Amino acid sequence: MLMFHNALFAQNSVDQRVEEIMSKMTLDQKIGQMIQITSTSGDEVPDWVRDAIKEGRVGSILNAGTPTAIEQLQHLAIKEGPNKIPLIIGRDVIHGYKTIFPIPLGQAASWNKELVEKGANIAGIEAYEEGINWTFAPMIDVSRDPRWGRIAESLGEDPYLTSVLGAAMVKGFQGDQLSDEEGRIAACAKHFVGYGATENGKDYNAVSIPDYHLWNVYLPPFKAAVDAGVGTFMTAFNDINGVPASANTFLLKDVLRDDWGFEGFVVSDWESMSQMMNQGYSEDLKDVARQSANARLDMEMVSASYQKHLKELIEEGEVDVEIVNTAVRNILRSKVQLGLFDKKYKGVPKKSTILSDTHKADAKAMAIESVVMLKNNELLPLKEAQKIAVIGPLANAPAEQIGTWSLDAVIEDVITPLTSLKEMYGDKILYAEGLKNSRDMDTSSIKEAVDVAKQSDVVLMFVGEDAILSGEGHSRAFITLPGAQETLIEEVAATGKKVVMVVMAGRPLTFDHIENKVDAILYAWHPGTMGGPALADLISGKVSPTGKLPVTFPRTVGQVPLYYAYLESGRPANPDMLGIPTGTPLDPVGLSNNYLDVSITPAYAFGFGLTYSDFIISKPKLSSAEITATETITLEVSVKNSGSVDAAEVVQLYIKDHVASTMRPKKELKGFEKVTLNAGEEKVVTFTIGADQLSFLDRNGKTLLESGKFTAYVGNSSDNLHEVSFTLKNLK
Repeated sequence: MLMFHNALFAQNSVDQRVEEIMSKMTLDQKIGQMIQITSTSGDEVPDWVRDAIKEGRVGSILNAGTPTAIEQLQHLAIKEGPNKIPLIIGRDVIHGYKTIFPIPLGQAASWNKELVEKGANIAGIEAYEEGINWTFAPMIDVSRDPRWGRIAESLGEDPYLTSVLGAAMVKGFQGDQLSDEEGRIAACAKHFVGYGATENGKDYNAVSIPDYHLWNVYLPPFKAAVDAGVGTFMTAFNDINGVPASANTFLLKDVLRDDWGFEGFVVSDWESMSQMMNQGYSEDLKDVARQSANARLDMEMVSASYQKHLKELIEEGEVDVEIVNTAVRNILRSKVQLGLFDKKYKGVPKKSTILSDTHKADAKAMAIESVVMLKNNELLPLKEAQKIAVIGPLANAPAEQIGTWSLDAVIEDVITPLTSLKEMYGDKILYAEGLKNSRDMDTSSIKEAVDVAKQSDVVLMFVGEDAILSGEGHSRAFITLPGAQETLIEEVAATGKKVVMVVMAGRPLTFDHIENKVDAILYAWHPGTMGGPALADLISGKVSPTGKLPVTFPRTVGQVPLYYAYLESGRPANPDMLGIPTGTPLDPVGLSNNYLDVSITPAYAFGFGLTYSDFIISKPKLSSAEITATETITLEVSVKNSGSVDAAEVVQLYIKDHVASTMRPKKELKGFEKVTLNAGEEKVVTFTIGADQLSFLDRNGKTLLESGKFTAYVGNSSDNLHEVSFTLKNLK
C-alpha cells in the first residue's frame, strides 16, 4: 500500500476523501476509473482522448506524451472532467528515465541494494519532473532461462536476491513515505506471476509451475514488494497452470488480497486481458470482462472489455457492483495517497535535474559495480605505456549501450567506451569496428581490425548483443555471440596479441570455445549512459571490479535451464564424469544425472566475480551448534583483503536443509554483505540465522519449520564456499 501523501493524513482521512468522491460518481464514471488508455507521443492531445477525459471514461493514461501534453491532460481532468479526478500517468521507467542506468540484470550484478535504491530514486525524480507519476517497475520475475529476452529486465535467478533488490527499487521510487517529498512516483510489481518461467524461453508462452515452486521461488519477491509498500501490481501475460494471470482468482484475490493484505490496485499488462481469447480461455470480450473483474483485476490496460461490457455485466448480475466499487476505491486511494489531487501541473519544469552531473555520477557508480570480471590472466588493469587497439561493434555504439526498455534515453548524452578511452589514453588508442553491428555477417572489415591489432600492444574487444536482441518479444534459441563476432575474435586473437573481451549484452551468453582465446573478460551487460567512463576506470585500474553474477552462465544452451538452487537427483551427477558410462540399466555403474557430451558444471557460477585483489574468507564460526524454533544463532567469518589493491568482496551465505517433508534445494542464498576493504584490511562479517532463514512454504503456502540437520555455507560464489553444520531441535 502506498504511504500517505501527508504525514497528517490518517488512514481514515484518506478513506473519507475517497468516499466523498465515490458518492458523487455514476456507475459509468466509476468504470471509467478502471480504464487505462494509451495516448500520444507528442505535444498534442487527440480529440478522442479529450472527449474521454471530459466524459469521465478514463482513469489513467499510458505513454501520455510530452510534459506539455501531460499538463493539458491533467488540466482537462481536474477542470473539465466529472468530479475533478486527476489522471495517473504511467510510463515504463525501467532502469532510468533519461539518465540511463545499467539494465536491471546488470544492477543485480552489483549486489548493492543502496545503489539499486538510488538508481530507482533518480529514475523516479526525472520522470516526475515531466509529469509521470507511475512506473511499471520493478520487474521481479525470477528468471532461469537466458533464452528469454526479458531476463534483461529481471534481477536474476534467485528469489532472495530478487526480493532484496526489488524491495530496494520500490523504496527508491516511492520512498518511506510519499508525504510531501517531491519526486516520488508509484511503483508497480510485475508480472504477477511466473512470467520468467515461460516454456522454451519464448515470450508470452505457457507456464507450468508446481505449487511448491510457486510458493518458494516465484511468489516470494512479490510478497517482499508488498511488505515494502508497493502501490500497484501488474498481471502477467502468461497462464499459470492453465489459468491466465489476468483472470486468476486464486492469485489476485486469495493470495494477494486475502493472504497478503494488499490494498493498492492491480492493472493488467498491455492487452493481456483481451489476449485471453487467443489463449482459449475467454469466448469474447464480454467473457474477458466478466472473468477479470470477478478475479479482482482493478484496471484494464489498453484493451476495452471493461469499457464495452462491464456495465452490462453488472446489470445482468454476472458481476457484483461491489467488485467495481472496491476496484475504484483502490484506484482513488492510490491517487489520494500520491497527492495527485493537491498538485499543480505546470508542464515543463523551469529547473530540472534530468541528466545532471549528480545523476550521471550515480549512473557511473552503478555501471562500475555492475561489471563482472569473469577472467583475468594478469592482463588487467592495463599498464600505462601501451598502444591499445579498441575493436568491435559495441565500442562506439551509444544506442546499443543503453539496452532494452530505455524509451526516453537521450542518445547524445551516452558516453561510449571509445570516447572515454580516447580521453584517458589519447593517441595511444587505435580503433577499428571490425563489424558494423553485433549481427553483422559481413567479414570484409575484419582485415582492418586485424591490422590495427598488429600495431598495438594489447587489444580491447567490445562485443555482445545489440539492444534489440533482448527485451520483450526478443527471445533467442541460440545464445552465442551473434553475427560474425566469433570470427572477429578468433582472427584478432590469432595475431598473438593479448586480448581483453568486454561483453555488452542483455543476457548470459555462451562463449565456451572463445574463452581460451582471450586473456581477460569483463561482462558489462548493457551499462547505460555512463558505461564508457565506468569501463575506462575499470580497464585502467582506477577502480577494481566488484560485480557478481546474479544468474548462472551455461556452457551451452543445451544445459538450459541451469541454476544453482536445484533439487538433487536420486543419482547425483558426478562433475568429473564426461563421456559414456561403463554401466547398463542392469548394472548401473556410473549411470548418474550427467550429460554424455558436456560437463554438468556451469561456465560461471551464480555469485561468481573476480577483483584486482585477493580475498581470504575464513571458515565460519557459529555461536551454537543447536537452535530452537524461537532462537537465533550468529555466524561469523573474517574477510581479509590479502592483495595490494583496495577492493570489495561480496560475502554470501547459503543454507541447506538436509532432510525435509518436501525436497529442498541443494543450497539457497539467505544473506549477503558487500564489504569494501583497503589492501591488507580485515573485517568480521556476521549473519543471523533463525526461523526466517530455515523455514519454507508447503504447497498451500503454509510456513513449515522442521527439525533436523542444516548446513550453512559462506564464501564468494555459490561454488566456492566454506561450510559448518548445526541442528534445529525441540520441534513437535
